[in-house]
Amino acid sequence: MRRSPSLGLFTLLALLAAGPAVASLATRTWTVDGVKREALVSMPSGQPPKERLPVVFAFHGHGGSMAQASRSFPIHQLWPAAIVVYPQGLPTVGQLTDPSGSQDGWQGLAGAQGDRDLKFFDAMLASLRKDYRVDEHRIYSTGHSNGGGFTYLLWAERGDVFAALAPSSALLARGFQKFKPKPVLHVGSPQDQLVKFAWQKRMLDYVLKLDGCGPLQPAAMGCTVYPSSNGNEVAVYLHDGGHQYPAAAPELIVKFFQAHARR
Repeated sequence: MRRSPSLGLFTLLALLAAGPAVASLATRTWTVDGVKREALVSMPSGQPPKERLPVVFAFHGHGGSMAQASRSFPIHQLWPAAIVVYPQGLPTVGQLTDPSGSQDGWQGLAGAQGDRDLKFFDAMLASLRKDYRVDEHRIYSTGHSNGGGFTYLLWAERGDVFAALAPSSALLARGFQKFKPKPVLHVGSPQDQLVKFAWQKRMLDYVLKLDGCGPLQPAAMGCTVYPSSNGNEVAVYLHDGGHQYPAAAPELIVKFFQAHARR
C-alpha cells in the first residue's frame, strides 16, 4: 500500500516534532581501547528533570564527519526533545572506495578492525545511560552509505537495543541473518551507481519477509509503507538522486522514529 509521506502513518505525528529549543551541539569524547573517540551531541533543553529521553544515533558516510552529518541530516533540529548523537568515524579502508583507508568511516562487518566501532557505540550508550534518564524503549539509529551499513550492522549485533532503524543507500554484506523483526525505514535510489540498488533490493527483500510485509514495489517512488503481520512495518523512501542523501529524508526519519517505540 502506497501512502504519501504527509498522509496516513505520518499525518498525526507532525505535531510531535514540536518541542523545546534546541541546545547547541557539544563535542563529547570517550576512550575506547586506548583510542580517543568523539561525537557531537545535542541535549534537549527545558525538559522536566524526570523526563525519559529518546536517543538517536546518526552516522556519517565514508569520508564524512560528525559536523557534516549534523548539517546533512539535522535530526537535532527536527526532534529537539531527543538526545541526538553524531559520532565521528576513524580512517577506514572502504568497501567500495578508498582502498588506502585515508578517509573516516565505520567497520563494515562484525569482527572487522577489532569491533572498534561496535565498542564505541557501546561506550556512548553506556555513558548516556549513566548520565541521563534514557528512554530504553526509544533508542534509534540512522546513517547514510557506510553509516547506513553500520546501522544495519548495529541491527545485527545490537538489535535488542533499538526501537527502529533508518539506513540510507546501504546494506549489510554478511550477518543479516542475525536480524530480529524490527521497524525499518530504508532510504534508497534506483539510480544509485555506488551502492547498486539491485544490492539494496536483495537486502530489502529479506527485511520485508522478516518483518512480515508484502513484496517490494521498486517502481513506487516516494514513501511506501508496507504493513506488517507481526507489527514491524517497513517504510521505503525511493528518490531519483542517486547516491546523494535526499533533503526530504530527515523529516521522514524523525516521524518514523516518533511513531515506533520498542515493545
